[in-house]
Formats: sequence, C-alpha cells, structure tokens
Amino acid sequence: MRKQKKVSESYVIMTELVLPNDTNTLHNLMGGRMMHWMDIVSAIAAQKHSNRIVVTASVDNVSFSESIKLGNVVTLEAKVTRAFNSSMEVHIVVFAEDIPSGKKFMSNQAFFTFVAVDQSGNPIDVPDAVPETKEEIELYDGALRRRQLRLVLGGRMKASEANELKSLFDLKEKSAK
Repeated sequence: MRKQKKVSESYVIMTELVLPNDTNTLHNLMGGRMMHWMDIVSAIAAQKHSNRIVVTASVDNVSFSESIKLGNVVTLEAKVTRAFNSSMEVHIVVFAEDIPSGKKFMSNQAFFTFVAVDQSGNPIDVPDAVPETKEEIELYDGALRRRQLRLVLGGRMKASEANELKSLFDLKEKSAK
C-alpha cells in the first residue's frame, strides 16, 4: 500500500507586494510575474506533499478576472488536490487586496501539475492525497477528469481512452433525451 498524506499537509500561503518592477506600463501586475509566483507557490505545495524535488509538467488555463494594481498585496494559496503515480495536481487561488481602500477580491485560480523526481531527474512515486473537507473532496473527485483532459490535449492519451471524460458526455446525452 502506498503512503498517504492529507491534502491539508500540502497547504501553502505566499504573500507578495506588487512593486513597480512587477507591473506593465498601465501599472498593473504583469501576467508573467503572476505565473512565476503561481509556479513557486504550487511547487512548494507539491514538494511538501512528496518530500521530493518537483518539476512543472503542465499549467491549465489561467485567466484574470480583474487587474491587480501597483501597491496591491497578492496572496496565493496552493494545495495538492490529488496524487497519481509520480504526478500531483495542485490548485492555486489568487487574491488581491488594496489595503488602504479595504477592497479584496479573487483574481484567478488555476491547476498546475508537477512530477516528483529523484536526484537523477527520474520520476518517483508520491504518496496518495487524502481529502478531508467538502472542498478537498470535490477537487479530488474532479482531478481525474482534468488529468485525462490534459493528457488528451497533450497527445499522450487517445480521447477514446478517457473514460472519465466520456462518462461526462454520456450523462449529458442521456439527460437530453
């Protein structure tokens, strides 16, 4: 039986202040800087779960709901949602806060996938992730579908083999009849 770790054990919070060097000409946080921060916080969560060196394998869609301004405080929260053999899906939620005005909002969220590797760079098994809260269970349950979608889009799995995705479409077809 594989080792297990609670999802909560991988939880990481990272806080950054948006400085002039982080912004574009409109004084908004650059998307690339946000991606950099998201990669760091999610890698730390994956390392906490696996106790291994990790490498980024994929990044899901990242879209921005509202611009983050110069001087805002950015809080990134990350945790492993599910572990497979050597890979782990990490969910990141990003909040921005204008402290003087008291305005706080969720800017974006995304899923990153990491692979744990040994000292030679070869993939190595990671513990299973054990969800406990309702939110953790929902993210865990959806992780296999997201993984299959990543593999199909990346050309590493045939769409006909993505059983979790097929079951979604079968349900929709049955309910439409």
